[in-house]
Amino acid sequence: MMPDAETLYDVVEHTWPAAREIPCGPLLLREGQGGGKRVSAATAEHPNWTANDIEKAESGMEKLGQSSLFMLREGESRLDDALANQGYSIIDPVNMFCIPVGDLAKNVPPRVSTFAVWSPLAIGYDMWAQGDIGPGRWAVMDRVKGPKTSILGRLNDKPAGIAFAAIHDGIAMIHALEVMPLHRRQGMAEKMIAAASIWAQKNGATHMSVICTAANDAANNLYFKLGMKHIGGYHYRQK
Repeated sequence: MMPDAETLYDVVEHTWPAAREIPCGPLLLREGQGGGKRVSAATAEHPNWTANDIEKAESGMEKLGQSSLFMLREGESRLDDALANQGYSIIDPVNMFCIPVGDLAKNVPPRVSTFAVWSPLAIGYDMWAQGDIGPGRWAVMDRVKGPKTSILGRLNDKPAGIAFAAIHDGIAMIHALEVMPLHRRQGMAEKMIAAASIWAQKNGATHMSVICTAANDAANNLYFKLGMKHIGGYHYRQK
């Protein structure tokens, strides 16, 4: 059975974890330490929040040296509306996709075109850095518990791409997929996703999932092309 949105939210949480989670009444704050919005946004863990709880969350994020940022998931329209009325704007709507891992693992990439290795090679970090995926996000990868790997892509005997994959509760998720500009539009991303799926299947995963911003047309089209199913999403609001 295909995982639902609630399940994928949990997968995101465990495969791209914050440095610290701080309860703030019915809300939860996250200390990101430069790891991006996913690990820095506050969320509602219980529906009985009040306007005072939002103020406390804002104060808590300020103490962490972070801007006021909330993640809004499906079914949280009351909080979404409350933040909108307080001047928060929507940024970066995100789509979540999922597929049975075997549907991708059958697409075996050519020999020596991809490598699954942990820890990542130095050239992998170099490629991430070129895509503005820096030390703050590398630290997120290091924090992940359980099975994880980097996927190094090669094309014409040259490093061409890098990605991170991890598994939580039988569901793998790919993050930080970066293909070098000179090697785009040559099927490198598909090969790397297939390699990640083969690795995930060998490590007991039943499904492969990905997330990407709704504005990233190329990535969204690729995931649909691969047969992945859209499983809801989320967005952020920032003051």
